[in-house]
Amino acid sequence: MTAPATALGRARSWLYVPAHRTDLVGKALTGAADAVVLDLEDAVPPQAKDAARAAAVAALEAPRAIPVWVRMNTLDGPWGRADTDALASARPDGVRVPKAADAGAVAELAERLAVPVHLLLESALGVENAFLLARCHPLVAGVSLGEADLAADLHVRDPAALRWARQRVVVANRAAGLPSPVAAVWTDLSDLDGLAADSIAARDEGFFGRSVIHPAQLEPVHRAFTPAQAEIDSARALLGSLQAASEQGTSAFVDERGRFVDPAVVAGARWLLDLAPGPDDPAAATAGRDRS
Repeated sequence: MTAPATALGRARSWLYVPAHRTDLVGKALTGAADAVVLDLEDAVPPQAKDAARAAAVAALEAPRAIPVWVRMNTLDGPWGRADTDALASARPDGVRVPKAADAGAVAELAERLAVPVHLLLESALGVENAFLLARCHPLVAGVSLGEADLAADLHVRDPAALRWARQRVVVANRAAGLPSPVAAVWTDLSDLDGLAADSIAARDEGFFGRSVIHPAQLEPVHRAFTPAQAEIDSARALLGSLQAASEQGTSAFVDERGRFVDPAVVAGARWLLDLAPGPDDPAAATAGRDRS
């Protein structure tokens, strides 16, 4: 059983692929995404639901080099039960649960699937229950927003109106001991500059990684969520200063750059270095670029 604190890993990008489009699934699994989500829900028309489910199960039987999750259909919809039955034996790396709102239903699903579940909050009730959902079962790996559906449910037109909901899920995840949440998809495929700016904002608001719906969105997302080399160097220097201060018997000090350093600042530096790519990590190609 994968621990929820590690189930999402360090994936910066989660590429949705319609499961019935086997040509696209093959390309995605060998592409640049850090993780792939085989979609059985929104991207699959009703007449293709059975074919998509069968194709997802077949894809999960093959060896894979990156995490492969599945977004199932809603628990209370006409296809959710069939998805649950198929995924209970298919053993994906995890399952995304759309329109999650009922903690009891989620707990029952997690118990049945026995794999990590990533909950998507797409309604006012889901957001209100964010912390309960995050805590409802040990296999809950994270809680994120489905912003397009949430905006429709709330009758809001301005994307800025969802910022409070973003912070709500950041707090819910961290309060439940879960990783930083994955940011929602950016639906305007033609606006890569907007995607880049919004990804940087999401990163600074406490998110890590983003769901994407097209390979063209991968580069700006990877750039936003890969620590820049200057940040890595600064964090390493700070920890070096900490070692020197510890040898002098203090845990709070002013470093050589004039920064006041206490345990909270040190924790932030350690977290950033945890995200830094290793020399053989594909993310190393992005490190060192200016992200802002």
